[in-house]
Amino acid sequence: MKVLIAEDDMIASRVLEAALIKLGHEPLIAFDGQAAWEILQTESVRTVVSDWQMPRLDGLDLCRRIRKKEGDYVYFILLTQMAASDKNLHEATDAGVDDFLAKPIDANALWMRLRVAERILGFTTEVRQLESFLPICGYCKKVRDDHNYWQQIEEYINTRTGTNFSHGVCPDCIEKVLKPQLAKLGITMPPITTE
Repeated sequence: MKVLIAEDDMIASRVLEAALIKLGHEPLIAFDGQAAWEILQTESVRTVVSDWQMPRLDGLDLCRRIRKKEGDYVYFILLTQMAASDKNLHEATDAGVDDFLAKPIDANALWMRLRVAERILGFTTEVRQLESFLPICGYCKKVRDDHNYWQQIEEYINTRTGTNFSHGVCPDCIEKVLKPQLAKLGITMPPITTE
């Protein structure tokens, strides 16, 4: 998987890059938080390993930006030499950090966190796919919302998107439904022209 490294220390960055390659991942490197943010605008990256203290944009501000961004969930691992005080942990967790990794990097700890990241990202993808399904009645075409309330599809879509609908009858339904119904009533439908 692609893993974005946001680390301003050149040596620490290269050590982390080598460890990721050895673990079978594809590392992308940014030497500060702003550069990492710019990479995230063009690359499809679901995992970030970021230092806490960096120039231009620190790790927590990078994480906050990622959390505000629309799209797939990004798993965020924060690297730190800072003492793991309750205040620091709370601040980082409130910013949206998923996990922590102490410096210097331990390859086994990195491997374990990336395995957890892969598992969680897999679950988030499954949830997103399930949320994209729209329960619709096969008979009347009403749609069920999150509160188990059934409503006409037009009303459901209008409520969520503001889209308004005009109604008509498609050519297939004219032939298969409307003409047979009119014939039962003894009414012959005149030919429809598209001119």
